[in-house]
Amino acid sequence: MKLNLTSFALALVLPTAIFAQDSVAVSTEGYPNTFSSGSANVSPFTQESKRFNDWAVSVGAGVPLVQSADLTSIKNGNGKNVFGYSAYLSIDKAITHAFGLNLQYDRGETRQGWFNTKTDNATGTGNPYQDVGARTQYDAISVLGDLNFSNLLRRVDNKSPYRWALHGYAGIGTLAYRAYLEDATGQRLMTEIKPFKLGSMFGQAGAGLKYKVNRKIDIEGRVMYFVTGDDEFDGGGAQYSPINQREEQISDNFFNATLGLSLKLGKHQSHLMWHDPLQEIYYKLDVLADRNQDVEVCKKGDADNDGVCDDWDRQLDTPAGARVDGAGVALDTDLDGVIDLYDKCVTVPGPVENNGCPTGGTVTDNTRTLEGIEFDLDSDRILPSNTPILNNAVNYINSSSGTYNVIGGTDTRASDAYNQNLSERRANTVKNYLIDNGVEAGKLEAIGRGEKDLKYPECDPATKCPEWKNRANRRVYFEAK
Repeated sequence: MKLNLTSFALALVLPTAIFAQDSVAVSTEGYPNTFSSGSANVSPFTQESKRFNDWAVSVGAGVPLVQSADLTSIKNGNGKNVFGYSAYLSIDKAITHAFGLNLQYDRGETRQGWFNTKTDNATGTGNPYQDVGARTQYDAISVLGDLNFSNLLRRVDNKSPYRWALHGYAGIGTLAYRAYLEDATGQRLMTEIKPFKLGSMFGQAGAGLKYKVNRKIDIEGRVMYFVTGDDEFDGGGAQYSPINQREEQISDNFFNATLGLSLKLGKHQSHLMWHDPLQEIYYKLDVLADRNQDVEVCKKGDADNDGVCDDWDRQLDTPAGARVDGAGVALDTDLDGVIDLYDKCVTVPGPVENNGCPTGGTVTDNTRTLEGIEFDLDSDRILPSNTPILNNAVNYINSSSGTYNVIGGTDTRASDAYNQNLSERRANTVKNYLIDNGVEAGKLEAIGRGEKDLKYPECDPATKCPEWKNRANRRVYFEAK
């Protein structure tokens, strides 16, 4: 079948934008179930029904370089370039195909100043600004947001496998460190910040380029920038020491360039961060435009012909003619368990056995009762939908010679005493309405039965039943004496 390009793109793009981890699992429970809007053949999104892995563990090592400080790692004068080392371990969780969270631990040692404190010694020139070297051992724990720019910007590679991805990272954490300074007098500890100390917060941000080796392994190169918020991190000592008076900045910051591996966890073939919802769409559009070939809209078809492909249809047996939402689930506007296609009262909830409409509404000699006068929760106000029923009751009672009990009821919420009072108020409200509209007062007696006369006794407690049953228990009805 030839397809119009615009219609084809819209048909595929809109459902994929809802969420990448869809489910096509089908429920076999009875009708209705707790996960549907009225359909019996729908199941929830669960760990078992998801299609992508979303956990990973990452490790890496690199070189930290102090850049913005009184003592730095890269020199422009006569000093040496000195390099430290670093390592990280993180647990990564993908929230969507474009965003995730990482819990990361960093450990390392920066080296800064005019010589390497591990291999060289102070020259003894006596210059307090040049004849110094320092090193800082640090530990950091942080939470990072992971933004997958390649998926966010809908990166699509039509000519080769999708193996490269650009990621951005930013987050905050807690920083602990020990800073040492060496000069002509020797090496000594200048500053120590212990783990989890109040006020030892830091921030980091940067970018990484990932390469997908296979379904389990990724390689990533990162460059991160650490903002310590501390003027003593570089080993220069207290804020007003000779070293720390060289520069005006109050935060010693450093770059950290790393190379790492990510191990993707899970049983599925693909990881969520490598899923590009539009990749296949653009590939098919390219085939259609360049080769003028027929393409198949739905890879797995549309079994129920509801306009939603089976790839992301959560209800695979939608009845013919039923309106559906973006996930292919038949609509049930009033949430009463009867889909709109079969519901005779689309906007008013009612039981399944009455085609989704409220029960009753008439008085007969056989039942000698009147049903259908229902109330909002904790209210005795007559609803506009009740007035036609009450007007019918006025005509019937005036045309009969009998007398009637006007009986009020409640659902099982609240205490017995409160419900008894509420049921009496409801009965008297209806009685007064009938009298105001022409019924003789002597023909009516208001009686409150609280929660003792439930239409649906199984709704005790109320949480055991759907709302339409509890609403049916909040009623006023008539009994002939």
